[in-house]
Amino acid sequence: MVAGGSRDLGRTVTSRVLAILGAFDSAHPQLTLTEIARRSGVTLTTAHRLVHELVASKALSRDDDGRFHIGLRIWELGQLAPRRLIEVAHPWLQDLFGSTGENVHLAVRDGVEVLYVDKVYGRRAVPIVSRTGARLPMHPTGVGKALLAFEDEWFITSYLSRKLERPTPHTVTEPGRLARELASVRAQGYAFTYEEMTLGSCSAAAPIIVDGRPIAAVGVVLSSRRARELPQLVEPLLTGARQIARAYQAAGAA
Repeated sequence: MVAGGSRDLGRTVTSRVLAILGAFDSAHPQLTLTEIARRSGVTLTTAHRLVHELVASKALSRDDDGRFHIGLRIWELGQLAPRRLIEVAHPWLQDLFGSTGENVHLAVRDGVEVLYVDKVYGRRAVPIVSRTGARLPMHPTGVGKALLAFEDEWFITSYLSRKLERPTPHTVTEPGRLARELASVRAQGYAFTYEEMTLGSCSAAAPIIVDGRPIAAVGVVLSSRRARELPQLVEPLLTGARQIARAYQAAGAA
């Protein structure tokens, strides 16, 4: 008999630990032990043992209510990841926030999703679902469309062949229509969305192009009541995206 149960057969300790850590995300920052086992696919007995080892090493922390969250040791290690893009882009995000007073964020493509890596926001800005560390589909988001439009044709074709999520009734999921929108984004250099990810909000975004490739996108989110103001954001966004691209290249050459 193999310790840990049949669900753990063939899995290394490392894969189980990574699965446990991967159970946490922006939508699930705190989990009970049972939830960790279910989301990681690790048996409850094994999860109990490994979680307590992770708590002892400060990779996880336990709240007063018995739930667990990512610990300071993981945060500390995360700071060692390459941060050139964020460090270069952040001042420009602050400038955009200063000129608009609205949520400004930076996102990169990870697979078929956008990963939000930085954000500048204020108390008066419209609430949005994106936050640093969050992942969202590409096609309903401004930054996602800005990135998707500048990807290789094979990637766009593959993306459009998927069953596309529809977060709101306004989300564009028809492959032909979405392909035409992406062609327009590519031609004009920026993207707009209108209540496609969240009802009540709209966005404008521009890709950050380095050596002909989209490495990230910067976006601004407004209340839908102010949708007519989106065109006014185009020039600041394009300027910011170009400045970030130049600074990123200069930092790499330094």
